[in-house]
Amino acid sequence: PPAPERVLFPPTFSVSEIKNKQRRHFMFLRWKQQQRKEKLAARKKRRKEREALGDKAPPKAIPKTIENQRVYDETTVDPNDEEVAFDEATDEFAPYFNRQTVPKILITTSDRPRGRTVRFCEQLSTVIPNSHVYYRRGLALKRIIPQCIARDFTDLIVINEDRKIPNGLLLSHLPDGPTAHFRMSSVRLRKEIKRKGKEPTEHVPEVILNNFTTRLGHSIGRMFACLFPHDPQFIGRQVATFHNQRDYIFFRFHRYIFKSEKKVGIQELGPRFTLKLRSLQKGTFDSKFGEYEWIHKRREMDTSRRKFHL
Repeated sequence: PPAPERVLFPPTFSVSEIKNKQRRHFMFLRWKQQQRKEKLAARKKRRKEREALGDKAPPKAIPKTIENQRVYDETTVDPNDEEVAFDEATDEFAPYFNRQTVPKILITTSDRPRGRTVRFCEQLSTVIPNSHVYYRRGLALKRIIPQCIARDFTDLIVINEDRKIPNGLLLSHLPDGPTAHFRMSSVRLRKEIKRKGKEPTEHVPEVILNNFTTRLGHSIGRMFACLFPHDPQFIGRQVATFHNQRDYIFFRFHRYIFKSEKKVGIQELGPRFTLKLRSLQKGTFDSKFGEYEWIHKRREMDTSRRKFHL
């Protein structure tokens, strides 16, 4: 039998004991490399064992993640719940789902937006059909909202920025609310995305809402659905995805590429961004006297890493 591989490091080895910084860094890299080799060897060994066993191989173990170990939330929605069905039939979004209203969106910014925020708004308007970009010019939101309602806008999106970077998104459903405020991060414009596709067409995209399981998540998912016309034009092969994972909402805009009858690829069109819900308010935007349905309070709510609200 071949001689066992010489172990480079003793079992009690600790990189932090090395005083010289360069030597410590070098030894740490070597240690990581060895760990990687051992992991790879163990994986190969397991694969060979599974192949040898064939059909008798035990089922693959499901890895433990924060997501699948989440603490049960008592507000998780059951699709067959009569109370939920009644709420959905009578809430502020019901006219959209009953096809009585057609979405018409106003996209605006904070005062004096910089170039990156302006470009982001323009690209967002190509993703959401029937959306119009207007610049604030110092107008207060309280004055903008009645004008939007008078012109039959169904939703208002406000993109906030800090130090030239878009960092917040306010989404208000008109005329009666609710209003959601999100923190925005990881914004990538089209030109910053590698291997992106050609410019999106004017077809109505398909909308995918993933993993909005609680009552709060359900409301937020319905809010996003209301931004897009109810009848997607599948001929355009475009899809807008809102994927909720650990209370972060990842937005992606793709196009399907059909390679053959069985093979399909996807091509990202952009932009992309990530949202985190800060608050949900009843009615339209009112920072002073508004009644809040839900506010994210970090110290009180984030007691466990496995507790999620959406």
